[in-house]
Amino acid sequence: MPRPRTPAYGLFQLWRLAGIVAVLMTAAPAVSAYPIDPNWAPPTTVYIPATGQSIDGLFLDLWRSGGGALSYGNPITAEITEAKGTIVQYYQYARFEYWPEGDEDGNYVTLGEIGRELGPPLLVRRFATRGTRVPLRELTVARAWQPLADDAAALMAVEQPSYRFVPETHHGLWAGFRAFWEATGEAAYLGNPLSEEYVADGVSYQTFERGQLRWREGEDISMTPVGEMLADRYDVSMKPQPQGMIPVYDEALFVPPVAIPAWGAAPPAPGGGRAVVVSLSQQALWAYEDGVVVRSTYVSTGKEKFRTPAGYFTVNSKVLEQDMAGVIGGESYNVPKVPDVMYFTDRGHALHGTYWHENFGVPMSHGCINLPMDVAEWMYAWAPLGMAVLIVE
Repeated sequence: MPRPRTPAYGLFQLWRLAGIVAVLMTAAPAVSAYPIDPNWAPPTTVYIPATGQSIDGLFLDLWRSGGGALSYGNPITAEITEAKGTIVQYYQYARFEYWPEGDEDGNYVTLGEIGRELGPPLLVRRFATRGTRVPLRELTVARAWQPLADDAAALMAVEQPSYRFVPETHHGLWAGFRAFWEATGEAAYLGNPLSEEYVADGVSYQTFERGQLRWREGEDISMTPVGEMLADRYDVSMKPQPQGMIPVYDEALFVPPVAIPAWGAAPPAPGGGRAVVVSLSQQALWAYEDGVVVRSTYVSTGKEKFRTPAGYFTVNSKVLEQDMAGVIGGESYNVPKVPDVMYFTDRGHALHGTYWHENFGVPMSHGCINLPMDVAEWMYAWAPLGMAVLIVE
């Protein structure tokens, strides 16, 4: 084994982040915020210009939820339907597989165990011919794939204090490879190790069920492009495909557009000049200039115990930023640095920016009118003192 080493910070931290992102994306759904445009739907297929391939359907879901190109690389082949009906697609570091009948665990979409296809028999057949002595370097590679007995694993742990034995596959990891594996979700991402660490041509390798790590002195730990290696070995075409009408991948394509209250359904303007109307039942606000709607947004008014008062008011003071604290109805609150505050009653009711939630369209406040941050910034500059504020049921 080479001497202990510490993985370089940059790439290792990126891979650690990828693992965290994957956990966050799969562990809990995003909290709904603004009402979403009911006519919107995310794309089901995207195009990757870097490799000239597209990602579709369930493969796209898996790719995005698991960290995208950072975790799996980009797709390098089109989808391929195999004899038994299994559909596969090769990525730089992985192979995605769709099983129409489900695999043994009931999963329809899985990561292929491509690490198993890198096994040592190819090396042994190449070098261990009759009458030829196996070079020590290649013999070391072949032995690295042999499962460790318990006593050998115990000895490794003594020799290398950072060594961690994985009983599921009877192999272990240490130092940087162990840190990488643990930081990216352990078996959930790479699978369990299929070999010990070994050195070939000055590069340290370790193979896992779903991939392979590599490291050279002076470089970061990185993923071996196993998907590319196997696609080449199996003579799978990696020729770029035409884009057609498929959109180029951008995560912004999957962000639902914020719905805004319809301008045509706005209540009548309360006079001329600049004014706003707030509907408590619709949790919506319309801004008018000389009787014409210029902007609309969903807002959050007071919860049931703290209903925002209905009626006709005017903006009586403006504060660019203010700490808000107090007790109302037995509930205490303490919100520092509330931005763009526009008071419209002498009892503390105000329109203001809201950074602590995005659940607009739902009553959330202690009586104030919570505005999205961008709307509040705009309105603070736009609204004069004395501006009419009409609040209707």
